[in-house]
Amino acid sequence: MAEPALTIKELAKYLNVTERTIYNLLERGELPGFKVGVNWRFRREDIDKWIENNKKMSVPAKSKNKQGKE
Repeated sequence: MAEPALTIKELAKYLNVTERTIYNLLERGELPGFKVGVNWRFRREDIDKWIENNKKMSVPAKSKNKQGKE
């Protein structure tokens, strides 16, 4: 059986962001979700895919010596 869809509040908690951040992402069309009436819902599997697709690989900073030269 499929997991129940997440609400805005549950998604904000899952992503450790504010509800306003969720709304901002939705307004920009950057977050996968769907509406049930006037309420947004999110499938956890869609959110997990979105996270994987939006991960940025960290680039190590160039090392510098004590004089600030590379």
